[in-house]
Amino acid sequence: MSDREATRRGVLKGIGASVAAAMGTAALSGSVAAGSPWESVESPTGNTVHDVEYTAAGAYAVAGGGVVLERTELGWKKIVDGGPTGNGNNLYGADVTDDGKALWFVGSSGAIGEYDVESGVLTDHSAPMDVTNNFNDVSVTGAAGEADVYVAGDSGKMYYSFENGASQTWEYVTPGSGSAINAVDFFDDRKGHIVDGNKSVFATADGSTWDKIGLADANVNFYGVDSDGFDDVWIAGGGGMIFHWDGVEWTPADTGDASLRDIEVTDADDDGYAVGGGGKVYDLDDRWTQEQTPTGQNLKAVVRGSTDIAVGSGGTIVEK
Repeated sequence: MSDREATRRGVLKGIGASVAAAMGTAALSGSVAAGSPWESVESPTGNTVHDVEYTAAGAYAVAGGGVVLERTELGWKKIVDGGPTGNGNNLYGADVTDDGKALWFVGSSGAIGEYDVESGVLTDHSAPMDVTNNFNDVSVTGAAGEADVYVAGDSGKMYYSFENGASQTWEYVTPGSGSAINAVDFFDDRKGHIVDGNKSVFATADGSTWDKIGLADANVNFYGVDSDGFDDVWIAGGGGMIFHWDGVEWTPADTGDASLRDIEVTDADDDGYAVGGGGKVYDLDDRWTQEQTPTGQNLKAVVRGSTDIAVGSGGTIVEK
């Protein structure tokens, strides 16, 4: 793990613990299925919640209709409605700068937003290079105001800016066959991985050129990626499949038949979650095992912290 990644995760872990302590357990009311470690909490939107992240101000989530949610002492609340352009474009992916101060999110019709969690200022970076295709995911590295920004395009292109998304600083590259890039994650400055709809995984060491590193004979689509190093990559896919790259070979794990949409694993590879269809959550502890949840809604994303959070269809938010 790089010094940059270690610092970022340490900062966000401490922030998450402080926020959780301030909120307590009574602030977010909900219900727990018998024997379930996960609790349903009230959501201020009925739109699908596509991603969730911890920032310097606590947890935030992005959803359909351009909705951005914040986890507060009184529960989740809506802080943006309509997205960065105000046109209500769906938001599909989010990430946070290394210092936790800026939340970036992307979505349909070229939507790109940068939200300052300290000041509440929302900056619109939409339609870079006049592109209005759907953007599926985003990864950012560096501090707020000077971040490298990487946006995964539905047309198979990776858009990137090394100058915090400023106008006229965007470039793009098509790493693969043109299939939609479903997820992107960077583990260090200009070093990371993507997965696309052609069952392919690509790696970059400079943020602009990509090399294919797999995956032969997977037979399922890939939807989520957790990039922890060039020799430590986790992939979540269809048909309940999880794949791990250790720098030498890919190791598959079959969790069942639920399509898995997101995965997050510790750098030590000894703990983590994968989430997907039908409210399924799988926990890694030597092996992947299913945990009971109070929802049957499809889950789209998960984030680990002092309070673990998963989000999904129908505005679903579950916490542990």
